[in-house]
Amino acid sequence: MAGEKSLKLFIAGLLAENNSFAATPTGMGAFELNGIRRGPASAIDPGGYLSAISQVRQVAVANGWQPVEGLFAAAQSMGTTRQDVYEQLRDEILRDLANSMPVSAVVLLLHGAMTSDSCEDCDGDLIERVRSIVGCGVPIGVELDLHCNITQRMLKDADILIAYKEYPHTDIDECAAQVTRLTLDAAQGRIRPTLALYDCRMTGTWHTTREPMRSLVNHMKGLEGIGGVLTVSLAHGFDFADVTESGTKAWAITNNDPELAQNIAADIGRRLWEIRQSINTPLLTMDAALHEVENLSIPGQSADVGPIVIADMADNPGGGARADSTFALEGLHRRGMGNIALGGLWDPGAVQICLEAGEGAWLNLRLGGKSGATSGQPLDLRVQIRAIKTDHFQTAFGARTQLGPSAWVVSEHGVDIVLISRCDQVIGTDLFTGLGIDLSTRSAVIVKSMQHFYAAFAPLARRVLYADSPGLLTSDHSHLSFKRKKLDVWPHVENPFLNST
Repeated sequence: MAGEKSLKLFIAGLLAENNSFAATPTGMGAFELNGIRRGPASAIDPGGYLSAISQVRQVAVANGWQPVEGLFAAAQSMGTTRQDVYEQLRDEILRDLANSMPVSAVVLLLHGAMTSDSCEDCDGDLIERVRSIVGCGVPIGVELDLHCNITQRMLKDADILIAYKEYPHTDIDECAAQVTRLTLDAAQGRIRPTLALYDCRMTGTWHTTREPMRSLVNHMKGLEGIGGVLTVSLAHGFDFADVTESGTKAWAITNNDPELAQNIAADIGRRLWEIRQSINTPLLTMDAALHEVENLSIPGQSADVGPIVIADMADNPGGGARADSTFALEGLHRRGMGNIALGGLWDPGAVQICLEAGEGAWLNLRLGGKSGATSGQPLDLRVQIRAIKTDHFQTAFGARTQLGPSAWVVSEHGVDIVLISRCDQVIGTDLFTGLGIDLSTRSAVIVKSMQHFYAAFAPLARRVLYADSPGLLTSDHSHLSFKRKKLDVWPHVENPFLNST
C-alpha cells in the first residue's frame, strides 16, 4: 500500500436527469447555464452541488489525502442529452482522470438518471470507463440522486453507491461526506464493501417530509454504522425516464457480509411495500386545490397565519417541464381569484416586453403556453408591472440560483405573477420576496415545483397542497408511450410479485 502522503483522491461530477418525453433536448447550453467548472471547483462560488465537492475535499484533506478535482458539470432537467454533448463532457472527465494517475480512490458525483441519444445509462457508462482507467484495485465511490435508476452496469464497477435519503434533497452534503469516508476506508483496507440490491417492483415519488416515509428514512439512518452495516439507500427512481432498468430499488452495503447486506436491502424493500397504499395519496386537481383556497376562511393581513402553498407539480422544471404552463393561472383568472402569488413562470419574451415598458406601466401581456400541449394555451392578461430586476435569483440549500432578468406583474384580478427568464423550479421564497412580494399577506402562493420548495416554504405556510394538471409531469401516465420501461410494477400492477420467477 502506498504511503499516506502519496494517497490521491480524484473527484469529478456530471449530473443530468433526462425526461424522455420532454420536447427540449439537453445541449451544452443547459450545462453552461449552471456553470461548467474545471479544476478546483470547490473553491469557486460554493453552494448546491458544488458544496458537495467541497465536502468531498474537506473529508479527503482531513484524512491526509490529496484531492484532485476534474470536470464538474450539472444541467437543469430537460429532454435526452445530445450524444455529442455527453461524450464531450464524459471524455473530458476521463482525460482529467488519466492525467491525474496514479490515484488511490475516485469519488464521482452523479445523478443516476442521465440518458443520451445512444446510451440509456450514461452514469453506468461513465463508471465503467473510469474503472477501465484506474484498474480493479482502486475503489470508486458514487453519490447519486434519490431519483436515480440503479442499473447492473453501475453496480458492476462501483464499490460504494449512496443515494440521498431526503426529498427535498437537504442531505446532499451529508451524503457526499459519507461516500468519501467509506471510499477512503476501502482504499486503505479498513473495510471490504459488499453490496446487495433489492428490486421493490414499485414506481413513484414519495415525500420524506411526511409519514410514513419519514419513519422509514429514520429507520434506514439508524441501521448505518451498527453491526457491520455501512450504508443503506432507497432510490425512488425517475418515472419519466424510458429506460430498461427503471423503478424503485433498495440496497445495503456491509463490511464483507453479503448475507447481512441482502437481508437489510430486502427488509427495506418489504417495509416500503407494506406502506405503499398510505404513501400513494391521490393528488388534488388544480381546480380542486383552487376551490379549497376559495372555501377556506382567510383572516386578513395576518402574518402569523400565512398563505396556503400549492405545488404546481406537473410543471416542475426539476423533472423536465418548462414552468410555462397556464393551467393554474387560467384557473385563477376564470374564478376571478386575487391576492394570490404565482411563480416562477418562465417566459423570457414577456420579461423582455416588461423591460421595455418599465415599472408602473399597464399593458396587455400574453403569458406562458410556449413549450407545447403540456404547457396549455397562452393566456392574455391586462397587467401592471410592479418591479423589474435584471439579475434576479433565489437561494436554498446553501446555493444561489440565477433566474436572469425577471419581473413582478399584477393582473387586474390581483394575481401577483413572477416572470423569469431562466427556467428553474421554485426552491427559495426570495424568488417572490426579492421582487417585493410580501407572502405573509397573500391568501395563497402557487409554486412551479414538486417538492424542493418545501424546505423554504413550509415554515411560512398555513397548509401545503399538492396539485396535478395536464402538464408534462402529470401523475396520469396513460398518454406516455414507454418503449423500454417495464410497467409490470406497482401501482401499474396490483401485485407484481405474483407469478414472478
